Amino acid sequence: MKIKEPIIKNAKKQELFSTSENEYQDFIFENNPKDNIIISNCEINNCIFKDIDFSNIELINIDITNTIFENCDLSNKNFNFKGLNRVIFKNCKLVGASLIESGLIDTQLINCKCNYMNLTSALLKNVIIENSNLNEAIINETKIKNIELNNCNLTKCEIINTNLNNVDFSSCNIANIFIDNESLKGIIIDRYQAAYLVHMLGVKIKN
Repeated sequence: MKIKEPIIKNAKKQELFSTSENEYQDFIFENNPKDNIIISNCEINNCIFKDIDFSNIELINIDITNTIFENCDLSNKNFNFKGLNRVIFKNCKLVGASLIESGLIDTQLINCKCNYMNLTSALLKNVIIENSNLNEAIINETKIKNIELNNCNLTKCEIINTNLNNVDFSSCNIANIFIDNESLKGIIIDRYQAAYLVHMLGVKIKN
């Protein structure tokens, strides 16, 4: 898949700080803040976040562009109705993260914990998810335009009213997945997954 990756240029090391300015730009953050901070009403652009725990960082009304998150904890963060463009999450925790009606474009999630992530009504365009755990994630009425899933755990994932035509699940764990008939159309699976899905649909195979 052709995907536009973030290219970080001229970024400078900086301590995390509260801001309500228009942009949070050209910074490298490697240390957690000593106090609670708020990042609001701005665009995060051309930044690197490394080893940052966002538990004490509140994100309000932000868009993220050309940015890398590495070894960060963004669990339960709210990205609803926002845009993520040319973003990489690597070795990150996004447990319970909410991306309802968000737009993920040229975005990668690599070795991430995305349990319970909510992607309801989101747009996923040119997205790679690799070696990541999406156990019990919610993918309802999600618009997908070019997605690559590699070695992901989709156990108990809920997928409803989502066009998955030509999406390849063959390297993924789909045990106990909940998927409606409409979403099943055109998906790519291996023979073992096919046997599981047939059983899930209540079809009996005669030996």
